[in-house]
Amino acid sequence: MTSHYDHAQVQEFWQYVWERDGVYELPDDADDPTYVLGMFPYTSGTLHMGHVRNYAITDAYARYRRMQGDDVLHPMGWDAFGLPAENAAHERATDPESWTQACIRRMREELETMGFGYDWSREITTCEPEYYRWNQWLFKRLFEAGLVEYEAARVNWCPDCETVLADAQVDDPEDGSGRVCWRCETPVQHRELDQWFFTITDYADELLDGLDDLEGWPDGVREIQRNWIGRQEGAGITFEVAGFGEVEVFSTRPETVYGATYLAVSPGHDLARALADTDDGGEIAEYVESVRERPPDEVGLSGVETDATAIHPLTGDELPVYVAGYVLEDVGTGAVMGVPGHNERDHGFALEHDLPIERVIVPADEDGEPLEENVERTPYTGDGRLVGSGEYDGQESTTVRERLPAAHDAIEADVTYRLRDWLISRQRYWGTPIPVVHCDDCGPVLVPDESLPVELPSFVRTTGNPLAERESFVETECPDCGGDARRETDTMDTFVDSSWYFLRFLSPDLEDAPFDAERADEWLPIDVYVGGEEHAALHLLYIRFVTRALADLGLLEHREPVEELRSQGTVLYEGEKMSSSKGNVVTPEEYGAETTRLFVLSAAHPEQDFEWTANNVRGAYELQQTLYGMADEFVEDGDTRIERRRHDDYLEREIDRTIAAVTAEYDRFRFHRVATELRELTQLLRRYRSYDRPHRDAYRRGLLTLAALIAPMAPHLGEEVWNKLRGDGLVVEADWPEPAGSVADYRLERRLVETTLADVRDIVDVAGIDDPERIELVVAQDWKHRVANRLDGLEREGGRDTDPDGAESLVESLLDGDDDIDADRETVAAFIGELTGRTDRTGTDRRLGPESERTVLERAVWLLADEFDADVTVRKATDDDGLATNARPGKPAIRIR
Repeated sequence: MTSHYDHAQVQEFWQYVWERDGVYELPDDADDPTYVLGMFPYTSGTLHMGHVRNYAITDAYARYRRMQGDDVLHPMGWDAFGLPAENAAHERATDPESWTQACIRRMREELETMGFGYDWSREITTCEPEYYRWNQWLFKRLFEAGLVEYEAARVNWCPDCETVLADAQVDDPEDGSGRVCWRCETPVQHRELDQWFFTITDYADELLDGLDDLEGWPDGVREIQRNWIGRQEGAGITFEVAGFGEVEVFSTRPETVYGATYLAVSPGHDLARALADTDDGGEIAEYVESVRERPPDEVGLSGVETDATAIHPLTGDELPVYVAGYVLEDVGTGAVMGVPGHNERDHGFALEHDLPIERVIVPADEDGEPLEENVERTPYTGDGRLVGSGEYDGQESTTVRERLPAAHDAIEADVTYRLRDWLISRQRYWGTPIPVVHCDDCGPVLVPDESLPVELPSFVRTTGNPLAERESFVETECPDCGGDARRETDTMDTFVDSSWYFLRFLSPDLEDAPFDAERADEWLPIDVYVGGEEHAALHLLYIRFVTRALADLGLLEHREPVEELRSQGTVLYEGEKMSSSKGNVVTPEEYGAETTRLFVLSAAHPEQDFEWTANNVRGAYELQQTLYGMADEFVEDGDTRIERRRHDDYLEREIDRTIAAVTAEYDRFRFHRVATELRELTQLLRRYRSYDRPHRDAYRRGLLTLAALIAPMAPHLGEEVWNKLRGDGLVVEADWPEPAGSVADYRLERRLVETTLADVRDIVDVAGIDDPERIELVVAQDWKHRVANRLDGLEREGGRDTDPDGAESLVESLLDGDDDIDADRETVAAFIGELTGRTDRTGTDRRLGPESERTVLERAVWLLADEFDADVTVRKATDDDGLATNARPGKPAIRIR
């Protein structure tokens, strides 16, 4: 086979044809199209393998659904704002816009070269005023709905990026090196700044509860969001601190309150600041200053005792007050009651600072008797009975936990969340300007809708925030009073851009609204969304929040944006994630678009990581060459026949079985299984052609089927083979192949053939038969099939008896109720015992009937004849046949001469 498939020679032509015919463009009047979307790329400059894998998945599925007859929305755009572009432009002595636009041109060309079938008429770019105008419009609507706050806050600050980071943009490496910026890995500091927030916490419960309904989302992503929201039920307990007022702590175990031996507050707590201000010795202020910028791992169990005392709300005892580094400002209330006898962190702190450790809960043995626990050595963190707890002694801790809030004014049932409001302020240039002006008389004032967009001024190279350096931008007029005002110089977090971009794809040219609400109600939710699991606590949470907020504003009907989420795994090279910084990047053009696409889809399940190896890539390349060569040889050779033979029926049936299997695997996104099926059918077609002159229609159908089935994964190849075989129209617009006959039993048929072939090989090998002349396959009698089916029915109904009485009863019922079981009682009983004693039973699987089993094997005898050059026959067993005893349903008896 000398024909060679050259992807580079054909891709430009087919891409031209697809564009000419507009095959990927979705009309605006489409009726509820299938919406397939990959998370749009950040404009980093070039495509990497993570991009290719993501977009190969969405493209293959979109093409598959289009061939299934769906209208398909499969758009692409650019996540174009953000700090990395600003930094990259700085390194290259250019401006962010020029750099970004150059990246977009390069990345779009690469996407087109890969043959991804996007509706480019819907392309969006988030750094264009036509887009970010609607970011500003959205900000205003959320502000009017009470979902925006402007307040002073202690924020995460990256000194290298010179901007604020949201909590989710701060990484905490496993090596304990401390909290760092997610982009540049610079240690994060804290600052006090006036900041803008979206109050996502208003939706905490709904976002949490909604996860239960997202059945099409990976469990891992849902669990990440549950943990990030971090809902905890417990109680708020108020302690009076002499001279400083009340301090509230939150505890999930308020029943341990009698075991509190100290009160501790975080270095950023208001009480810590007040104590520092009144501390004559300066020890508290020095401690607060020394630890507030350090990560918790470095601070450890350090702390400083203060002169303040807290009054225990139930006993009236005075407790020492500490400022402790292990108490986190953004967890709970930033204050804890120290219960060292029943909390591990409190226990460690108490040992470090020589504080009392009290036992107030004891476990019980099986008889309910209390067990001794040495809480001085190890805290007891389970439930049990209360001791040393006044009126609650002897009661179960779980019961007291529920009763305390109703019994004491100082204790109130409460719920806390790990989730914090979404900090959207960034002190950088390359982002959406926040549409606010600051007036000394009116305060923060929204820019009127008719003045949107507030456009970015031309770039000025400077340290810090370039917007603050442009007086022509900053100095403006108050929209309310007309007086002098200063424009807000913070820009929005780029996650605002991506929180609603999927809506803009529906109507990218709409001028009087961010999206067509009527179309959104019809076309949403996104049917399939593909991207990395690392976006679970950021982007994926934000799009759920914004969708709900828009629904509450009356702009959407849907409250969840994505029906099915597919997480993609990582492409590894020598065990590590591909990264330019590590120098282990393989670019798509190294192996060609078609080979790269086919390999990344066939290497593993989409959610699994996989290793990039040249040997495995070769398998994808060889599949293309083989299929193309077979089609070319068929067209050029033409040596075929018209009369039909039994092995033609087998081929046609295997084509049907492949269509059914591939269709099921595409539906399940198991593209690696699709590739396996295609390889097996390709190999079968090659073997079929070498065995005999092929039947023209059957062989051509097999090749056309392969062209259609591979087209979603390797579209240029599919189109070229389809065209060479004179398929109707374009394969990209062709109807998905349909089996010619029923395929309900295709898995059973395949298993029968595969196990029979394997059994024959085993016999030949074990018996040492070098040159078998005759192979005889004997199908079990009809009555054995009826008995086996009856056993399966009993199993489906809840099990079957295998004891002697049960087996005897089954024999009786079979013989008395079925006149067609023409075997004696002893033979039937022996067969039942054989089936119930086997470990390879198929259980509740359906079975082929005896005639179907015989037909399937008769069609497949050519495989044995070809492999062993032997005469092969298939027949049904008879009662006086010596092989009858060995034949079972799904397992023919075999005789080899």
